[in-house]
Amino acid sequence: MAALTKATEGNDRITRDDIESKLREITGEVSEVGKASMGYAIAAGAVALTAVIAGAYLLGRRKGKRRTTVVEVRRV
Repeated sequence: MAALTKATEGNDRITRDDIESKLREITGEVSEVGKASMGYAIAAGAVALTAVIAGAYLLGRRKGKRRTTVVEVRRV
């Protein structure tokens, strides 16, 4: 059986302190990974926002061109 932490290697019982120390260890690792990937997430968000704005602009231009009215004046 694998030990939870170094404190439990010789013990059969897992104490509250063992659980708390393991949770702190896991939380620290998650925080480090989160901070490291923050730059990538911001860059991806900026690219996605730019794509949405460009798409809305292009679709708006197309719809505006389709709805224009052409008035033709003829003199006899």
